[in-house]
Amino acid sequence: MPIQMLLSGRKLPLMKIRIQMIQNAGAAATYSRISQKQNDASVQKKDKGVTGLCNLGNTCYMNAVLQCLSGTTPLVEYFFSWQFEKFITGEKKELVTVFAKLMADMWFGKEQSVSPEDFLSVMSNVHPPFGKRSQQDAQELLIYTLNALHEDLANVSKMNHIHQRCSHGSSSRGSLASESLITRLLQGVLRHTTACLECGNASHKDDLFTVLSLPIASGNETSVQECLECFFQQAMLTRTDKIFCPVCKIKQDTSVKAQIWKLPKILILHLKRFEYKGRLKRKLKTSVDFPLNNLDLSPFLSSFNVKQQKYKLYAVVNHFGDLDFGHYTAFCKHPGTKEWNAFDDNRTFRISDTMVQTSSAYILFYTSQTFSFPKKTSSCTTC
Repeated sequence: MPIQMLLSGRKLPLMKIRIQMIQNAGAAATYSRISQKQNDASVQKKDKGVTGLCNLGNTCYMNAVLQCLSGTTPLVEYFFSWQFEKFITGEKKELVTVFAKLMADMWFGKEQSVSPEDFLSVMSNVHPPFGKRSQQDAQELLIYTLNALHEDLANVSKMNHIHQRCSHGSSSRGSLASESLITRLLQGVLRHTTACLECGNASHKDDLFTVLSLPIASGNETSVQECLECFFQQAMLTRTDKIFCPVCKIKQDTSVKAQIWKLPKILILHLKRFEYKGRLKRKLKTSVDFPLNNLDLSPFLSSFNVKQQKYKLYAVVNHFGDLDFGHYTAFCKHPGTKEWNAFDDNRTFRISDTMVQTSSAYILFYTSQTFSFPKKTSSCTTC
């Protein structure tokens, strides 16, 4: 799947970004007060896990994603145990080893910021455009990273009983059909039901997903709930889109409806802000309201074998600016202190939960689990 370059690589001035963050969140504090708080915090002992990442040349998209993955406790805790070393060999070891080392540096290192250069180098082999030091799409980097980690960690002898294509989260390195830590944490199942409107004959198809890409209606504001309703809205296939019915023996008007057949432990929602129509492109700046707690997925669950779960927000990738003039940052909730932190490349500072909601939210990370401070159980000298 070719990756489209969404940005030219130019960045908004830092002060302009910070002011926009505050305005979008509706915060009463001025930029100078936020800046002063950041300066005060910098002289204090940093919290473990609150570590900046050096920008290696238009790599803010990568830094934002890495901060959100770092905040995914059950993921990083597995790498801190270094259990994967028992199961992988040869060239497969390179990516997971580099990722594990970077996560360990971010959580247990003493530096205020670290360089993700080794990770970028390896990911450039996975997808060469990442190595061009030009701005890329954070969502594409996330997909490639998850799939690459999955492939290197997968136990191919244990094939998932649902052998279907992966429609959300596929990449050139393959789908998530086999089992790994990535699938156990992030993989869900969508069931598509196709029904003939003439005779009622229905068929089912299951699709795996790791990221749900939600459409955004044009306008000033909407909500994640409305975006989900749009995504799961029943589609009617008529006229030239009719589907052949094996019972009627002819093409008939057909309905297609998707439901969640299996919920993932960690739910990632991608807001489709970048729109392309031929040569025309634009960014949807619609403000999308999203809950920090109790995301309600009950209207979209299949009535069979799906237990409702309550999801809490723990990380956000933000995109500020336009398609040709933008910058990525991240907000992450610390699993230990339960405080929210903002990550702007090598800069980090604490924010209130009222500032998490902005019109620049691009990728939302939710969990049905309660995160705690990740444990380091390895005696490895490199971590």
